[in-house]
Amino acid sequence: MLRTLSKILTAGLLALSLSMPAFALSLDEAKSSGMVGERATGYLGIVTSSPSADVKAMVNEINSKRRALYQQKASKAGVSLDVMELRTGQRLQEMAPAGEYIQDGNGQWRRK
Repeated sequence: MLRTLSKILTAGLLALSLSMPAFALSLDEAKSSGMVGERATGYLGIVTSSPSADVKAMVNEINSKRRALYQQKASKAGVSLDVMELRTGQRLQEMAPAGEYIQDGNGQWRRK
């Protein structure tokens, strides 16, 4: 079951990345510049204290799409949404390159 869940998560992440909207700033640019990071919950979080409207809109839209995808994948895998969110969050944090922000279990942002 873990292998199936892993395949579902990988396919979902790929599908999500292909469906992202065009913003003035790309997600990769926002991550590498330290404006946003990956939370343990599987969603993006805003790291900077005064984000632009574009950054807020991008994070909200991506998180909305992630939630819909997680729900779909959770139903397909027969697990709860919480499980899908946490497993995907863990995977996204593991995949984050050095220098990007991730949020730890205490809610603190740190560079990986």
